[in-house]
Amino acid sequence: MTFMPWSPALELGVPTIDEQHRVLVDLINALHAAISDAAGTRSAIGDVLEGLLEYTHNHFIVEEVVFQKYGYPEAAKHLAEHSGFTGKMMDWLMRFEDGEDVNQEVMGFLKDWLVHHICEEDRAYLPFM
Repeated sequence: MTFMPWSPALELGVPTIDEQHRVLVDLINALHAAISDAAGTRSAIGDVLEGLLEYTHNHFIVEEVVFQKYGYPEAAKHLAEHSGFTGKMMDWLMRFEDGEDVNQEVMGFLKDWLVHHICEEDRAYLPFM
């Protein structure tokens, strides 16, 4: 069973953004699979965590360019959401590198945050595109 199945409710109708969101969902599922695998290694989990953080950062840059291009008036608020998420991910990555395990709290946060962010925060900029 997939931890976070892709849903049409997550589609914004912007192909580039939708594809990036699909990759983020895939990375969250890969992280869940890595921590659920009895034979999973810390190295594999760390690699997925780092990849998720890097990909998310690059995705946020794409959205920020869209905000500038279309003059999105709520850009500062949206960018603060991005910054908060990135900070939390960096904290978890550093804690993981210090020996802490990635747990279901982290997985729940990732899933809930991404669904909320796409369905509420990202959907809010569509009328300005």
